Amino acid sequence: MSQHNGFSLLQPAGTSPEYRRLPDHVMHDLGLEAFCQAVSGDAKEQRLITNVLSQMTDDGKVAVYRQQIFGDILRIPELRKTMLELFDKIQFMKDFSTMHRTSDEELGLWHLFHRLDELDGYIRTVETMRDCLSDERIKSEGLTALREHINELYDEACFTDMKKDIAELKVKASDVQSVTLGVNVNERFEAVSIGLISVNKKQFKKSGIVSNFADAIASKDKIRDTADWDGDMHYQLIEKENNANVGAFIEKLGGFTAVRNTPFVDGNIRSTVVNTPEGDGTGNATFYLDTVVNKMLGSLVKKLRDTLTRYAEVAIVNISGLVPEFIYYIRCAEFISGLTEKGCVFCQPQPVSDGEESMQAKGFYNLKLAMNMENVSDIVPNDLTFDKEHTVYILTGANRGGKTTITQAVGQLFVLAQGGLFVPAESFSYVPCDCIFTHFPADEDKTMDLGRLGEECVRFREMFTQSTSRSLLLLNETFSTTSFEEGYYIAKDSVKALLTKAVRTIYNTHMHKLGEDAEEFTRESSGAGAASLIMRTDGGKRSFKVALAQPEGSSYAKDIAEKYGVTYDMLVGSSGE
Repeated sequence: MSQHNGFSLLQPAGTSPEYRRLPDHVMHDLGLEAFCQAVSGDAKEQRLITNVLSQMTDDGKVAVYRQQIFGDILRIPELRKTMLELFDKIQFMKDFSTMHRTSDEELGLWHLFHRLDELDGYIRTVETMRDCLSDERIKSEGLTALREHINELYDEACFTDMKKDIAELKVKASDVQSVTLGVNVNERFEAVSIGLISVNKKQFKKSGIVSNFADAIASKDKIRDTADWDGDMHYQLIEKENNANVGAFIEKLGGFTAVRNTPFVDGNIRSTVVNTPEGDGTGNATFYLDTVVNKMLGSLVKKLRDTLTRYAEVAIVNISGLVPEFIYYIRCAEFISGLTEKGCVFCQPQPVSDGEESMQAKGFYNLKLAMNMENVSDIVPNDLTFDKEHTVYILTGANRGGKTTITQAVGQLFVLAQGGLFVPAESFSYVPCDCIFTHFPADEDKTMDLGRLGEECVRFREMFTQSTSRSLLLLNETFSTTSFEEGYYIAKDSVKALLTKAVRTIYNTHMHKLGEDAEEFTRESSGAGAASLIMRTDGGKRSFKVALAQPEGSSYAKDIAEKYGVTYDMLVGSSGE
């Protein structure tokens, strides 16, 4: 599981748990593919949720860490709302930010002030998230650690001082009203270079251009020996319809000339002189002004750019890296909150260390079933326990009696709990599993080469080889595609093998004899036990309740036969009548 700058909402800091990815078909077999699609209509978010849920670790600390975070997010709807609004802003800034531009020469110095506006937005985003996480109702280790993490980022980036600097820079930027330039000419009075003299707070005022220009060139005494200004200067915007000789000269200067009353020339300024374009430069005057400013402040521009980029990375890169993890919790919380309002029961699961019981679930039900039911009060909850005497359950019952539904529900409990979510049950304690394996009937096109039974045998062997005592196996009608004798022979050896590994298993099957022999399998085992689990019937009606009992296949068949009048006596009697 990836972390962002050492911090993650999916695992505690300083931990390195091992993850095993659920095989691709497992999410589908458990009905959780539908859950992920229902949680979010966005395909990208669906992949995110699926990815988090399908990465399994048996580290209980990870599950507790996630469940606490999810609990906070579920209990505080205002937190969800504010975070989603912030994420929209962050995404907008990422999509349209200029922070990744590297050429201030092309964009110009003034573009830098736009970056200041962006940074101001970044800082406000971080401040809002920090304030949001200061809610007294937040108790989880993950979110309190995130609050401290953001505070550290804020302090390290000196955002408080940066806010003041931004405010001051904005004021200074708005003060710029004019720019003073110096122009060098050759012996034909052609402009050869232009340089920045100063940036001023006031605009220049018009004066007589002809008299100023005539005064400047008519007298030998008026020709300056140096480029140092004495303050006796005036300004006039050049109109092209003026005197042709003067206009031609001025056009060579780039369309304008400027002077100011305060002398300001030093070595740094002289080094910022740039060549004017060949030909008529009037159309490029603004471009060259920008270039001159950048040349003069080149090192400053680069420093500011690097500084702003660093601040943006602190505010956005660090925070945006956590957005997908937040989205996972928020979307799931919104969905589960909606089901709760509908009447569904959810609880916070409790991971436990290895002990007598490796799972105890009370009042649990199939989440996919609840999602598709209009009246959730019709759901029949069940209880089930995994322990040393009940490690492998052999589940039997009538068709459409709920065997597959119960089998799916058990797998859902583990996946959702280890994903940090609340689970569909009244209570659920469990030893986390390292992986879940499902063996449901395969599609026809996947069995062309080996045949159905061959494909089932290959899949089961792969699952068994990869499983451990901390795994969960869910078998649905495994080895039922052949004759009863052949299927029972393979199934019996498979159950015995599972008991040697003590793998938690639910074996949903029509082979009632397998359930009848559960006690024998237990006696032959060296620690783990097999148990017969049935879907109870009541007068031939499906109750959808599980119970520890011998298979009632024959009694159920008798009930059905009597209900529809197909016992021998009823048939013969009917015929005689």
